[in-house]
Amino acid sequence: MKHKKSLDANEILELIFTFLTELSSLRNYDDIIRVLADMGRALTGADRCTIWVVSDDKKKIWAKVAHGMDEIELDIHSGIVGNAIMNNQKIIIDDVYSDNRFNPDVDKITGYVTKSMMVIPMSDNDNRIIGAFQVINHKNEQSIFDKRDMERLMLASTYAAETLVAAKLTKEIEDTQKEVVFTMGAIGESRSKETGNHVKRVAEYSKILALACGLSFEDAELLKDASPMHDIGKVAIPDSILNKPGRFDAQERLIMDTHAELGYGMIKNSDRPLLKAASIVAYEHHEKWDGTGYPRKLSGENIHIYGRITALADVFDALGSDRIYKKAWDDERIFALFKEERGKHFDPDLIDLFFDNLDKFLKIREKLKDEF
Repeated sequence: MKHKKSLDANEILELIFTFLTELSSLRNYDDIIRVLADMGRALTGADRCTIWVVSDDKKKIWAKVAHGMDEIELDIHSGIVGNAIMNNQKIIIDDVYSDNRFNPDVDKITGYVTKSMMVIPMSDNDNRIIGAFQVINHKNEQSIFDKRDMERLMLASTYAAETLVAAKLTKEIEDTQKEVVFTMGAIGESRSKETGNHVKRVAEYSKILALACGLSFEDAELLKDASPMHDIGKVAIPDSILNKPGRFDAQERLIMDTHAELGYGMIKNSDRPLLKAASIVAYEHHEKWDGTGYPRKLSGENIHIYGRITALADVFDALGSDRIYKKAWDDERIFALFKEERGKHFDPDLIDLFFDNLDKFLKIREKLKDEF
């Protein structure tokens, strides 16, 4: 790439377009901040760029992703960045150690020596300050920033503010969805006299297996967040059946087994990735590897990996927990059943991975054990 001083208008636009294209494919908040920092550094010829964000309580500023720096949190009044935010002021300084607003604590923490600095506050559509762009140590011969650098950083900060507001809103929506999904799953379990910890444990077990079998971290997280809905269909099953202390008769079993299809029907039409995953889990977690499960008698890899994983996680937790119709099994009995059902009820590879990661399962079970 040319030195930034030699970039003409078209090259600057091309540079910005390159970063905006990358940003458009990102969903993770930290990844978005990282790319925005890369854009600020590239546009200004700085050695480092940091995106500072104002905390929700307006008392702190924090930087979670920055060039050469770990997560850090400061008082909102602290240093040059805090001053720029509090006064909504753009700042260029050639020598920060000659400025009494400079807080050297960050340099002491990181071991980095700050010389020149430029800071631009970022505002949302209501002109509320949400953070700041900070670039440090220009890489030109004079090691200082000028008005052209300021103009370019202002261009970046305008888009950055819009991007961060949208990303925060998206994250809040996703967090709300996860909370709703978990709550609905817990309600489904509570009707059958189970505890909320059952769905928490199944979620954690599912993530362990997902990562172990090679799913991406994102897919493993999605399954973890979706799995609490595996028995949501139970909300439509009569209490007389759901909480029967003894064995079901044939008709009761038929009714009980409809909960998988009922759960799927409740959420199958959503376009949200989380609810799409939840619908798969609800529909297929009672299918069996050998094709003898329900509701569709799927077999082998025709069962979605989400369904295969949740099936094992759910059975492990169910067998090891007290239920209205039984006492918890001891571990040796559970392990013997799993070995016997390898390639029958359960995906044989997942059974192997279960035993390979058994210590993680037992740790989760102890951490999230039921309290009565």
